[in-house]
Amino acid sequence: MQDTEMERPRIVPMIAYENGAAAVDWLVRAFGFRELDRITESDGTISHAELDFEGGRIFLATPTPDYQSPKHHGKRCAAAKRWSAVPWVIDGLSVQVDSVDAHFARAKGAGATILSEPQDNPYGRLYRAEDLEGHRWMFIEEH
Repeated sequence: MQDTEMERPRIVPMIAYENGAAAVDWLVRAFGFRELDRITESDGTISHAELDFEGGRIFLATPTPDYQSPKHHGKRCAAAKRWSAVPWVIDGLSVQVDSVDAHFARAKGAGATILSEPQDNPYGRLYRAEDLEGHRWMFIEEH
């Protein structure tokens, strides 16, 4: 794939999903990403996908059949379960949005697990959510 619309970002997070195809569709619907590229194996497993959000990118894939998402890992690991009991985004992604309230409504309507409602902070307005496999996201509208 060639980048004709935008310059490739210098840092691109790579995220693993148990079901990459479902994740791509969900991230487009719930969080407003745009699919740029999808490479699948003969069994339909995504080996690489690229998504864009207003010039920012993520890569995602299903690395191995044994991979466990944060949601499933938390069910099997006591430490992960305790860590996931708090609403913070410690190991996750932060995304700048134009309107936190509009983005929140879209994500909630698509079934995102809401970790914190929109709230004002000294640096902006934000909310936190988990995606369909338990990856944590913080969406922020800076003042």
